[in-house]
Amino acid sequence: MAKQINIIFVSFLVINVAFSINAQTPIPANKAEINKWFQTAIKPIGKQTSLEPNVIKAENGGVQIIEVKQDGTGKFKTISDAVKHVKVGNQKRVIIKIGPGEYREKVTIERYQSYITFLGDPKNKPTITFAGTALQYGTADSATLIVEADYFVAANIIVSNSAPRPDGKRKGAQAVALRITGDKAAFYNCRFIGFQDTVCDDRGNHLFKDCYIEGTVDFIFGSARSLYLNCEINVLPGDNYAVITAHGRKNAIERGGYSFVHCKVIGSGGNAHLGRAWFEAARVIFSYCDISDVIKSDGWSDNNKPQVQKTVFFGEFNNKGLGGATDKRVPYTKKLTHVQAKTFISLEYIDGAKWLLPPPQL
Repeated sequence: MAKQINIIFVSFLVINVAFSINAQTPIPANKAEINKWFQTAIKPIGKQTSLEPNVIKAENGGVQIIEVKQDGTGKFKTISDAVKHVKVGNQKRVIIKIGPGEYREKVTIERYQSYITFLGDPKNKPTITFAGTALQYGTADSATLIVEADYFVAANIIVSNSAPRPDGKRKGAQAVALRITGDKAAFYNCRFIGFQDTVCDDRGNHLFKDCYIEGTVDFIFGSARSLYLNCEINVLPGDNYAVITAHGRKNAIERGGYSFVHCKVIGSGGNAHLGRAWFEAARVIFSYCDISDVIKSDGWSDNNKPQVQKTVFFGEFNNKGLGGATDKRVPYTKKLTHVQAKTFISLEYIDGAKWLLPPPQL
């Protein structure tokens, strides 16, 4: 009788664990289950017990809402003026609600302007655009939107760099749309438009969910530790060579790495790589992704530095599509098992339980 009770008790525990979903729970293999899984794992403020105390304090009570409208009916007409209104050392959530339209301005959120949210209308997304280039500002500072502060959130926003497409002749023609240097930032349902160096995913832990990113060469680059979930990655045609990622991890001790999960890789030309070895310990992983034939069969590039083949981490797990086949990949590709991929297919990869909240809504 004692043995029978023990068996029942163990079974009960297993059932409970199976239905307990949190930030450590792997992202489901079925793409249709992503939103339900995310909503269960990342609950609203007050329903999470693992959030950092400063996050709870920032989100609880006294959230400030600032409206930006080009027609003058908001508090400000420009996004830059709204950002300047946020005090240095800010410790409370400030939601900058941005009305529809095209805002031609270069926006910078300074290092100590934490807890800022940019919120647009999902049915009529506002666009922030500027035509800065590397020649004018340097690559990193050419960005239309520069975020140096921690705990930034953007939802339903389009960020564009409208500088002309690099032609291989003009020096410093690369042009960044977004540079994110702050830690613990989330981007929901945003679009990032550019050519070379579209997104400088520079430093920190970041989530990009349900976003669209387009470009040509190195159009997601930097050394951050970021999760790209259910995003669309569009390789624009027209260049002889294209590459999606250029990751900047310098050694195996650094935590950086880009993890793409359930992303759709589209484009034309068949001449793109998933990533190249910008630095010797570059780390990029694609899991459960639908990869079109825009990607070359060899998949990855050592950037003409054969010595880094032993130090880069280019991983793939259960991808599909004409460009997802791994039989002709370069030999240093990591063809991951589920156990090996597990680290990269949960919100725990970016310490999400400590800071992530659902997309903002008003």
